[in-house]
Amino acid sequence: MTRFLKPTRRTMLAGSAAFAGGLAMPAISRAAQRPVFTHGVQSGDVDAASGMIWTRVDRPSRVMMEVSTTESFADVRRLAPLNALPESDFAVKRLVEGLPADQEIFYRFSAADLTDINVSSEPIVGRFRTAPASRRNVRFAWSGDTAGQGWGIDDEGMATYATMARHTPDFFLHSGDTIYADGPMEDEVQKDGETIWKNAVLIDEKRKVAETLDEYRGQWKYNMMDEHVRALNAEVPTFFQWDDHEVVNNWSDSKDLKGDDRYSEKSVHVLAARAGRAFHEMTPIRFQPQEPGQVYRKIAYGPMLDVFFLDLRSYRGANSDNVQGEPSEATRILGQEQIAWLKRELANSRATWKAIACDMPIGLVVRDGDTKFEAIANADDGDAKGREFEIADLLRFIRTAGITNTVWFTADVHYTAAHHYSPERAAFQEFEPFWEFVSGPLHAGTFGPNALDMTFGPEVRYVKAPSEEQGVNLPPSAGLQFFGLVDIDGATEQMTVRLMDRADEELWKVTLDPVRAAL
Repeated sequence: MTRFLKPTRRTMLAGSAAFAGGLAMPAISRAAQRPVFTHGVQSGDVDAASGMIWTRVDRPSRVMMEVSTTESFADVRRLAPLNALPESDFAVKRLVEGLPADQEIFYRFSAADLTDINVSSEPIVGRFRTAPASRRNVRFAWSGDTAGQGWGIDDEGMATYATMARHTPDFFLHSGDTIYADGPMEDEVQKDGETIWKNAVLIDEKRKVAETLDEYRGQWKYNMMDEHVRALNAEVPTFFQWDDHEVVNNWSDSKDLKGDDRYSEKSVHVLAARAGRAFHEMTPIRFQPQEPGQVYRKIAYGPMLDVFFLDLRSYRGANSDNVQGEPSEATRILGQEQIAWLKRELANSRATWKAIACDMPIGLVVRDGDTKFEAIANADDGDAKGREFEIADLLRFIRTAGITNTVWFTADVHYTAAHHYSPERAAFQEFEPFWEFVSGPLHAGTFGPNALDMTFGPEVRYVKAPSEEQGVNLPPSAGLQFFGLVDIDGATEQMTVRLMDRADEELWKVTLDPVRAAL
């Protein structure tokens, strides 16, 4: 039986107090005057020579940073300190460079109060492993959808994070809906007059939709109040991307909030700007100075794996009937600049496997109301139209350029599935067969399954979702919380993909042989 570490009442109370701005303790205690690390540590975007590290304190502080290749910090390397200030909500992060490949790296933070530099915190420590320079076994996990549909931190906590951590992945790929900024929570969830869920931890920022910068920051801090999330963050680098709920449901640049009485701020542009700043402040994503909110990027994880992170949210046109007959501004989903970047990076990749981390699935029908579509597919099963134009162009390029071993990983739809795409089943046929794997939610309501659109010839090889009898928006306690594990064998270079559930049951797996590119 799976055993999960439960957050203690002491931990929750301490986290809530620290979140509010500082731990309330008697002034006579010397220890009470020390800065406090409020939400643990995080690492991310790790490659063979560098990685991001992150933490947050409860007051203006000088944050000292050390790294080492030994847990004892015997060979410590001290980095220049950074100031944690209100402008960044006392969060700091930095890119640590010049690291040895395939090496476990320990990092340690300590903080000195800027108003009394002699008053310092207890240290806090995290670790990660750099990517290899030569072939070795690589494992990563992926999933999405954290703390959605009103299901917050209960007495058991976000237990799927603990299950993933037990597999000691090299990194965790969070496929989007990392927070639910538009999903207010209540102390209890009731159904048919009975309480079916209690949120043991709740803060004011989670009781309403996020509008201000501080409220968006609060969504992130809430998730990190969970003990399982903090434990994974301290041991496993997280590679973040975003989807819509980081801003507002079904967000695009043209989202109209005039009819949504929950929002006093009606400009989606203002909300997206605040959400983007909070996203970059509260995650260990590499900051892209040319585009302050940029999420798309490539992480090279050794000679066998490149990970390409897409952003189907920031550059899209408005949701529509999605059946336009010619490419235009209205059919954008990735956008010209991102597509050009992706083609260039895929063509230049020498990695065996090219993992394309996409925040929405390709062939699943995801609707926005009765007449509009939220994702790529348009439910007509025919030739490429609307947003399908960009995907058709990309798939054609991959085939023409001779790019091999592309595998797509996604979440968004709140169930788990394996899809195989083939031109033999497709209306658009100018591409090579490929796989798309879906997993999630991590800790949110479970839905699905969605219908398939046959433009690119998907076939369901496995699916697990709620039955008709179970209904929709099932709580995490129902057990239908999912993640995936990917293992790349250092000797054979085979990729094995497993679909897993919260109880750590292996639901389905497939082993893929790498295709050798022609010389």
